[in-house]
Amino acid sequence: MNSSQSVAGSPEPAPQPVQRGSQRFAPGEGPLPDPAGSHHERRIRSFQPRRSRVTTSQAEALLKRWPDWGIDIDGKRVLDLDEMFGGLPVVLEIGFGMGEATAQMAAADPGTGILAVDVHTPGQGNLLGLADRNGLTNVRVANGDAIILLREMLDKDVLDGCRVYFPDPWPKARHHKRRLIQPEFLSLLATRLGPGGVLHCATDWEPYAEQMLEVLSAHPDFENTRADGGFAPRPDFRPLTRFEGQGLDKGHVVHDLLFRRK
Repeated sequence: MNSSQSVAGSPEPAPQPVQRGSQRFAPGEGPLPDPAGSHHERRIRSFQPRRSRVTTSQAEALLKRWPDWGIDIDGKRVLDLDEMFGGLPVVLEIGFGMGEATAQMAAADPGTGILAVDVHTPGQGNLLGLADRNGLTNVRVANGDAIILLREMLDKDVLDGCRVYFPDPWPKARHHKRRLIQPEFLSLLATRLGPGGVLHCATDWEPYAEQMLEVLSAHPDFENTRADGGFAPRPDFRPLTRFEGQGLDKGHVVHDLLFRRK
């Protein structure tokens, strides 16, 4: 018998409360460490979990808001976005870091729902805290693999847009297969975006930007919003993040791509 099993007749151990710096939460009170479990196929992932400690304020935000605003990507149900966001148009954001830019966009556009996906527990807590403190009711935080979310938990044509800002560039050639923006991902995303829905990508890694432009331009389900077929200027609605500012100070060039689903 493994240590997680209890002796017949003995009481189940009480859920352990969250502790400072811990990523452990009582069931239902915070994100699960592996919500999809092992019943989904093995495949190359475009992300890797970052291990860092959850602060007291982040843990408090998770405990307060996760039950209402948090979603574990378990692949076991289809989400009702109309019910979740009160009928608002919904944009999927994949990879939001610590959530500052997401919170700014949600505050600037309360008429759009943002379904924000990441696997970084401190960032999830930080975004929920920002949303709570600023009264942002148009943000929901999803924990886990965006591919499983798209493939198994969203209906067709349900999204009005998708944002992928500064994804991991996986710079080594042997890791390029891990990059998110690939033909297979675009084909899946196209089935969940409604006609005219926009995929907005941004990166400061020029080789990845060039690959994004090549892959998106070649995909039959997407068309460039730029008449010249190139990169787009940063739209006003995408905030200049601290991370981006640091890169610009170092001479990095940031490329935006806006492609519309046909």
